[in-house]
Amino acid sequence: MKNAFYAQSGGVTAVINSSACGVIETARKYPEKIGKVYAGQNGIIGALMENLIDTSKESDADIAALKHTPSGGFGSCRYKMKSLEANKAEYERLIEVFKAHDIGYFFYNGGGDSADTCLKVSQLSESMGYPIQAIHVPKTVDNDLPVTDNCPGFGSVAKYIAVSTMEASFDVASMCATSTKIFVLEVMGRHAGWIAAAGGLLDDSIPVVILFPEVKFDEEKFLAKVDANVKKFGYCTVVVSEGTQWPDGRFLAEQGTRDDFGHAQLGGAAPVVAQLIKDALGHKFHWAVADYLQRAARHLASESDVEQAYALGEAAVELAMQGKNSVMPAIIRTSNNPYTWEMGVGELKDIANVEKMMPMDYISEDGFGITDACREYLQPLIEGENYPPYKNGLPDYVVMKKEMVERKLPTFEV
Repeated sequence: MKNAFYAQSGGVTAVINSSACGVIETARKYPEKIGKVYAGQNGIIGALMENLIDTSKESDADIAALKHTPSGGFGSCRYKMKSLEANKAEYERLIEVFKAHDIGYFFYNGGGDSADTCLKVSQLSESMGYPIQAIHVPKTVDNDLPVTDNCPGFGSVAKYIAVSTMEASFDVASMCATSTKIFVLEVMGRHAGWIAAAGGLLDDSIPVVILFPEVKFDEEKFLAKVDANVKKFGYCTVVVSEGTQWPDGRFLAEQGTRDDFGHAQLGGAAPVVAQLIKDALGHKFHWAVADYLQRAARHLASESDVEQAYALGEAAVELAMQGKNSVMPAIIRTSNNPYTWEMGVGELKDIANVEKMMPMDYISEDGFGITDACREYLQPLIEGENYPPYKNGLPDYVVMKKEMVERKLPTFEV
C-alpha cells in the first residue's frame, strides 16, 4: 500500500479546491490501496522542500467544505521546473521525497506547465526504478488545455465576466446621457480569448466590443466600432483580454517584466484602450481590471464547473486505481442542448505544453464579438448556481489545519 501526493499549481480558481476534495474523498474510499494523502504546502515546492501536509488530520467535514471554498486550500505556486536535462537534480529530489514517504501516486492539479512536470516525473520514475503513477488533474481559467472540452475554473470565471459585463453596462447605460459613455473591463487570457468571449454572452440590446488575443488590434477599426455603438446606444462597453496585441506582436498590456515561467507580465490593457477612446472620440470613461476577483468569486461559481472540478479529482484517483500513469482525466461533451458530458482520458504526451486557442469560427467576422457556435459552446458552462453557505452575511469558507509530516531528508534549496 502506497501513500499519495497531491499538489496545486499556478493561478488558483474558484473551484480548484473542489478537485482537491474529489481527490481526497475518493482516496479515502480505498484504504486498502492508498495509505495517506499528503498535500504539498504551496504546490510542487512543498515536495521539493519536503513540506508535506497530512490531510488525514483534516476532518471529513473540513475536506467536504473545500468544495465550496475558493483559492488553493493547501497553497499553490508559480514554479516551473526546468527540463530533465537542465536540472535533473530537482526531479531526483522529488523521487527521493516520494521514496522517503512511501508515495506511489502523484496527483498534480494545474495547467499546461504542470502537465509537463507530471509527464517528466512519470518518465524519470521509470528510469530511476521507483514507480510513480503520475496523474494530471486539469485546472486553468484560461481554458486552453487540449483534449478536455473545458477546464475547471473557466466556467465560473466566464460566469463572473458575463455577469460583471452585464451589470456594469446597466450602470453606464443609466449615466451615459450626461456622464460616462465608455466602460472598459480587462480580463485574463494571455494567448487565448476564452474569458473575453464570455462578455459576448449578453443579448444584442447591450453594445459590447471584445478584444481577443487571437485578433491583432486594429486601432482605426476598433474606434469606428466604438463610435458607432455610442451613436446608436449612447454608450459602449469594451471587454479586453490582457493578451490583446498590437499588429507588431507587442501586448497592449506588456509591462516589460517576466514571471517565473518566463511569460511577459501583463496588466494594463484597459487604461491603454480607454485612453485611446478618450483621445480619439473625447468620451468620458471608466475602466476596471477584473484580476483576482474573476478567479476568486466562489460566491458566483457555475454549478457545472463545481461538479466537473470534483468529478475530475475523483476520476484521477479512479484512473490511478486502474493502474494508469501519465494521463489526465478529461471532460468529453456529448451534447450541447441539453448539455451532457462524460469522463474521458488524455495522454500527457498529447497535453503537455499544448495550448488550445479559440477557433476562429467562434469569433465574429468583424473580430469584435462571438458567433452562435461560440455561444452554443459557452452557454452550458455558465449555467446553474452553486452558492456557498453563508455566516454573518459572508461566505463560510474553510481553512485547513495543515498539520505537517515530519521531515526525513536533508534540506533542499529551491
